[in-house]
Amino acid sequence: MRNALLDRFGTTRRSDIAEVVFADREALAWLEGLLHPRVVVHYLAWREEQTAPLAVTEVPLLYETGGDARFDKVVVITAPKALREARREALPGDRDTRLLDDREKVKRADYAYVNTGSLEELDEFVMSVVDDLRP
Repeated sequence: MRNALLDRFGTTRRSDIAEVVFADREALAWLEGLLHPRVVVHYLAWREEQTAPLAVTEVPLLYETGGDARFDKVVVITAPKALREARREALPGDRDTRLLDDREKVKRADYAYVNTGSLEELDEFVMSVVDDLRP
């Protein structure tokens, strides 16, 4: 994979690659085609090793890549765009335009929470989901 990145981008530095792919949809599609299958293989191997009654995985682009088919239940946690932007560092390019709309994610999810409150409120939501899913 390292050689493929060097051949395509001349570097393996994430920040340099991000500048290219978030400005060039074709380059992004190529990178995702390289990375996503490998991530799925690693995830499935990890999941097979789990012995706990519940296993939780954070998956960026879950719906966008069709990854939701690999899960029994999906929890979506959203926040208003202005709040998300305030919580994170500015990212190069227009990354959000390729994401599925939050309303659509919430509609598809089994559980959803709008994270505009405190960490304690978020923890309460998470525990209510865990309690509901616990065998």
